[in-house]
Amino acid sequence: MAKTALIPDQSALKRVGDHVRKHLATNSNAQKLPTDKAEIYAISYFMTAPECQQMMAMIDATAKPSIAYETDYSSGFRTSYSGNLDGHHPFVKTISDRIDGILGLRADMGETVQGQRYQVGQQFKPHNDYFHTTQNYWKEERKRGGQRSWTAMAFLNPVQKGGATEFTNIDLKIAPQPGVLLVWNNANPDGTPNEDTLHAGTPVDAGTKYIITRWYRTRKWG
Repeated sequence: MAKTALIPDQSALKRVGDHVRKHLATNSNAQKLPTDKAEIYAISYFMTAPECQQMMAMIDATAKPSIAYETDYSSGFRTSYSGNLDGHHPFVKTISDRIDGILGLRADMGETVQGQRYQVGQQFKPHNDYFHTTQNYWKEERKRGGQRSWTAMAFLNPVQKGGATEFTNIDLKIAPQPGVLLVWNNANPDGTPNEDTLHAGTPVDAGTKYIITRWYRTRKWG
């Protein structure tokens, strides 16, 4: 009987998922959010108030109009400003190392930390962080570290109104809480892409929203 073909990186996604899940189980500060549809955790007090302020200043210095794969800023799909931070900067490296430690993943599996700023009216419409392997960009991303396994996202400031991170298939909406780190598995336990990780950065109605994001691959990135 012929074996069913695995989707690209399925076995690697399962292996990474198993590893991170076991690692998070040892962290008393990692709270699993109440849903059976996805593995989403919140880690409180991940960053201090001064660290958040320093990171926001770095984002302001690097942010440019955001793009998504094959979708530019003018489309209105992703209207934040964003920029990759200098991974060699001691402060950025400290934060990156801290995220690596929480997930128990090697540093070279993580993409460069990206800072994002949302002002009034700006948003990131519902999307998944994993790569769609039928798209042309996958040929290159497969060589650059493969599929995205876990996402880590930290809130840096309170937002006056709006700007929640919403997992639209789960009916889960998380308001920005300074210093809190969210992490989630972009795959199911069997390594298949988890469509229920569809999420959005909802429009900011008042104030400004700052976050940082670090995506992890299944092997060495870049």
